[in-house]
Order: sequence, then C-alpha cells, then structure tokens
Amino acid sequence: MDSLVTIKSCKYGMEIYLDQEVSFDVLMEHIRDKFRSSARFFQGAQVAVSFLGRRLNYTEERAVLSLISEITKMDIVCVIDQDHEHELTYRRIVEKTLSDIPVRDGQFYRGTLGRRQVIESDTSIVILGNVEPGASVIAKGNIVVIGALYGSAHAGAAGNTEAYVAALSMQPRSLRIGDMEAKQKIFCQNNSDIPGPKIAAMDAAGIYLDPLVDILRAR
Repeated sequence: MDSLVTIKSCKYGMEIYLDQEVSFDVLMEHIRDKFRSSARFFQGAQVAVSFLGRRLNYTEERAVLSLISEITKMDIVCVIDQDHEHELTYRRIVEKTLSDIPVRDGQFYRGTLGRRQVIESDTSIVILGNVEPGASVIAKGNIVVIGALYGSAHAGAAGNTEAYVAALSMQPRSLRIGDMEAKQKIFCQNNSDIPGPKIAAMDAAGIYLDPLVDILRAR
C-alpha cells in the first residue's frame, strides 16, 4: 500500500506519484501519512511540484496542495503538469539550462520575486516561482522562469545575443536580450497568438517569440 503515494526529488522540485485506481479519499489519507512521516525534511522549502500517475481535477489538486502545505509548511510555488507535451518539454529546457551552469550556487532561485526585488546572475538562472510586476531578473546567460514573468527580464546582459528567456506565462513589462529591447507592441501581439509556455530569442530582425516546444525541437 506504500506505493499508492511516492515522493521523488528532482532538479526543478518534487515529483509525486499518485495511484490512479484507489478512491480520492483513500489517496488523501495516504498523502497525509506519507508527508507526516517526512515533514521535517520539507519544512520551509520552496518547490515546484509535478503529479504523476493520476490526473487530478482542479478541486482535487487544490485539496492535495493544501494538505501538503498544511502538514509540511512548504511553499509550493507552482505545479508542472507532466501530462502535457509542452510541460515535459519545459522540463527538458530547465534541465538543459542547469547542465550549462558550471557553478550551481546562486543560479537556482526558489521563490517568487516581489516588487522592487532584483536578482542578477553571472551565468544562466532558473527561477522556481513568478517574477512579479516591478521585479527584475538580469543574467549574462539564459533566464528560465517556472512560473509567470510579469516584471523585467534581461538575458545575455554582457552582450550574448544567443541567450533566451523562457517562461510558463510570458507577460513581461520589459524584456531585453543582449543590447536589444523587445518592441512592446509587436511583442504583445505575438504573445497573444501563441498559447502555452513561450521562449523569447533574438535574430537579425530583433526579439521574437516562439512556442517553447518548437524551439526545443529545432535545437
């Protein structure tokens, strides 16, 4: 019965396997028992969570997240749905970015950046959380946001025109790559035409947006 709920850590947060055969009430009891026995390991952590094995509806997902947060005092900054192709692809680009970072310390930020907060990186950076309006991320390499990008992002800050910015929800107040700033009107128009996670990159014509899935397949 222990296999009804399995917890596994990964590079971008935590994977939770949920049995798809038992009733939801039974599953909740096993989730409660599993996290109670390991609560001390998670207290105060900020993580992204993925659910595997079972599709949860919105109400069930909220109930599970509430239960886990109540028991462990964890801050769950976002949920990554691994049943969708673009979310699996997003995980791959996060892992690729992490593998490109020679020194991990300070390059993997867990938590939401609030108003007036600024974070800078000498290489690439992965943010597990949102970048709120008024917050800024500046990196000499790539910027990957596992959440929503509402504030400002400047990738390739040392002049790297091959850098990119990726986010689950791409709605930045301003976005720069290298020495070029995205034209807001064109950027917003392209943004509305592309569903799901997006990546902003640069070519000779300027900064453009693409679905994250298409870009990663081309690389």
